Formats: sequence, structure tokens, C-alpha cells
Amino acid sequence: MTYIVKDECIKCKLTDCVEVCPVDCFYEGENMLVINPDECIDCGVCEPECPIDAITSDVEYQENDKEKWLEINKKYSKIWPNINKRKDPLPENEKYKNMKNKVDKFFSEKPGK
Repeated sequence: MTYIVKDECIKCKLTDCVEVCPVDCFYEGENMLVINPDECIDCGVCEPECPIDAITSDVEYQENDKEKWLEINKKYSKIWPNINKRKDPLPENEKYKNMKNKVDKFFSEKPGK
């Protein structure tokens, strides 16, 4: 089991979860975060910290796109820089926080800054 970041994070990138992670397994893209599944210790402390429910256990997540999100987390955690401190959210986060299916329109492969 591991935790994954999914569609809800795109264009919001709230980092409340980063501050509580005991193993610093979050990685920052231009407009979202991912979790490295090989580093995650499955403690679950990050999940309740996300105010938009963008984090879930890969065991509990039963949607058809589970494998896609697991792969995105795995792939980009090897490319993007590690983040271990809370940052301000993206300025447009309020506009996008309730939007669904953002991955096809807004996902960016670029690393965070």
C-alpha cells in the first residue's frame, strides 16, 4: 500500500500535506505534487491534511484511473524536486479546487520551482 496524489491537486498545489510527512516523500511539479511510492511508509498522516481530498491510499482508491495516478506519482517523483516545507498555494487555486478531470487540460510535466 502507498498513498497517491490525484487529479484534485492539479492547479491547486496546496502543501499542508508536505509539512506532516515524516519521510519527505513529496515531489513538486509546476502545478501539482506527487508522492514517491517507494519512499512512502503508509503512515497516512498526509491524507487528512489535504483540504481538497487529493491524497488517498492506493488500496482505498477504487476508481478506474487508479493505475494511471499510481504511475504518474511514481514517474514524476523520480524527476521533480523534493519538497519538504509548506509553500503558498498557487494563486489560482480557488478557481480550480472544485473542478474535476483536470489532468487532460492542465497537467504539466515541468518541475516545480
